[in-house]
Amino acid sequence: MARSIVAVVGRPNVGKSTLFNRLVGERRAIVEDAPGTTRDRVYGVADWAGSEFTIVDTAGLQDDREIAEATLSEIARHTREQARSAIDEADVIVFMVDAKAGLAAGDHDVADLLRRADKPTILVANKADNVDRRTGALEFYELGLGDPIAISAYHGSGTGDLLDRVVEALPEAEEEPETEGPAIAIVGRPNVGKSRLLNALLGQERSIVSDVPGTTRDSLDTEIEWAGQPLTLIDTAGIRRRGRVEQGIERFSVLRSMRAIDRCDVVLMVIDATEGFTAQDLHIAGYVEEQKKGIVVVVNKWDLVEKTPQSTDEYRAKAREALDFMPYAPLVFISAKFGQRVQQVLETALLVVAEGKRRVSTAALNKVLRDAVASHPPASKPGKWLKFYYATQADITPPTFVFFCNDPKQVHFSYRRYLENRLREEFGFSGTPMRLSFRGREDGH
Repeated sequence: MARSIVAVVGRPNVGKSTLFNRLVGERRAIVEDAPGTTRDRVYGVADWAGSEFTIVDTAGLQDDREIAEATLSEIARHTREQARSAIDEADVIVFMVDAKAGLAAGDHDVADLLRRADKPTILVANKADNVDRRTGALEFYELGLGDPIAISAYHGSGTGDLLDRVVEALPEAEEEPETEGPAIAIVGRPNVGKSRLLNALLGQERSIVSDVPGTTRDSLDTEIEWAGQPLTLIDTAGIRRRGRVEQGIERFSVLRSMRAIDRCDVVLMVIDATEGFTAQDLHIAGYVEEQKKGIVVVVNKWDLVEKTPQSTDEYRAKAREALDFMPYAPLVFISAKFGQRVQQVLETALLVVAEGKRRVSTAALNKVLRDAVASHPPASKPGKWLKFYYATQADITPPTFVFFCNDPKQVHFSYRRYLENRLREEFGFSGTPMRLSFRGREDGH
């Protein structure tokens, strides 16, 4: 089921990223121990009072160099674009203002947009670190967005009241329609060829194809049968309503992809071969990895690339470098426009579905563990050797492995990655993420 999306908007330097980190940081540290992913985070999962939702830091969707070079009027324009995009894509808007700096013209501009929108909006006055600032926050009533909640994102004060309001504003969860077979989502930046790929897979002009970014919107589901296998294609390309295409829409394509990713079994991440990997692509790929969904990287417009005998290998090397946090992702090189190798896309996707359901016998798993430790023993603290006792597969989709040892805290990230690589070398698991858990032996009793 797709989570609701809460977007934090506001002028630069009001504290959006600080609030984002406070709301999602602690939970991530407890639930998901996944170091080594160095990409900037713009999204995270938060929960409060039993409700779980995706929170998006719009500051992370801004180009820092662009901001550094911008004039005040340009910064105001960027802020409006982000607010406008958030209005379109999010379920709840958290509009942050600065209680220390007071009301600014940019706040009025964004408030005008939000008042006209039919979206729940929560006004938050940040940096209200003392009594005077909390009292001063009352001036933000002038924005016409109701009671401002005075908080300090840095210190955490008032964030509980904010989360109460967020949960109250979330839409009621809708049950997703039952689908037959695996669900495969087509995602990617605007204008990379998602609609052309869908049309090529269906063999008909179901979606409007245009070279103007932003012509396609809301996700649509299509149930088909492929090689005797029923499956559902989730297309993040409905038809965008008429009107001007704002620059901010492109930055928010990652939001549009999130719901489809939440609902699917495998993601087809479409890349433009002529542009390579962008920050937006990495944001989308990062969300796929964190949600532990299968993935196929579809390199479209390969017909436009000047070929040498090394072209494919060189592109694979660039992809491995860019997607260093998911080296297991298979690449398929296609031309959706001319139908080249399009059938390999679904063949590979169904292979990834099967790989995610693969089970490994305990005997085979423990042989790999013994051989791995023998050939490359783990680093240990002086006087206390790290010992592995046994391993077992606890779940599928994604494949989940539990390793029992005498001191789980000693298992370094690099050794975790080493064990994952050995499992992949031995058993495959192409296109599917893994979960590796390390527990003390007493946890197994």
